[in-house]
Amino acid sequence: QVQLVESGGGSVQAGGSLRLSCAASGYTYDLYCMAWFRQVPGQEREGVAQIDSPGRISYADSVKGRFTISRDNAKSTLYLQMNSLKPEDTAMYYCARSRNYYCKRGDSWTADFDYWGQGTQVTVSS
Repeated sequence: QVQLVESGGGSVQAGGSLRLSCAASGYTYDLYCMAWFRQVPGQEREGVAQIDSPGRISYADSVKGRFTISRDNAKSTLYLQMNSLKPEDTAMYYCARSRNYYCKRGDSWTADFDYWGQGTQVTVSS
């Protein structure tokens, strides 16, 4: 069965960095677009970034220039390098697997994911 296990969250001060990882198993990793989402209690889940095997990447405007998504298909692992962190980045971060090989473009891309990890908490203090 599909499993996604996130790690790397923690508490940092504003301006700091964290690197999240997501280990995938139970399917052929390089055949699917992957993404990071985040959610604050009481708010809607927000798409942060997505990447497919050909290397097409997109980011939410709120993280452009600060976050970098990458994937290592040989290790079946997804990464999110987060720099210049802000208190508003505080959230539970989830990795997710798309239904498709290519990442979907446009405003509705966040609806294209059907498997989710349990999440890793990121807390940024001012």
